Amino acid sequence: QVQVVESGGGLVQAGGSLRLSCAASGSIGDINIVGWYRQPPGNGRELVAIITSGGSTTYTDSVKGRFTISRDNAKNTVYLQIHSLKPEDTAVYYCNVKGSRDGLPYGAWGQGTQVTVSS
Repeated sequence: QVQVVESGGGLVQAGGSLRLSCAASGSIGDINIVGWYRQPPGNGRELVAIITSGGSTTYTDSVKGRFTISRDNAKNTVYLQIHSLKPEDTAVYYCNVKGSRDGLPYGAWGQGTQVTVSS
């Protein structure tokens, strides 16, 4: 089984920065794609950024230039560096890990970490 734990959220003022972490543990096998998603209050979950095993990254338009996703393969951890935070970035941020183990694919979610941006 794969465990995913997010951390690093908090309450920050607009214009501030945060670094979120997503750590995977357990029977992770080969991690292929890791994605950060967020769910603003009263809204659905949306994709923010993804990073592949090869290091390729993709961002949703609203965060380009402010968010940076990176990974430390040795630590099985993916980071989301956030700069110039805006009140509309307020959301629960979730990490999704997609990989394979013994030839079988899996996907695992974390419990989320709250980011609140005050104006």
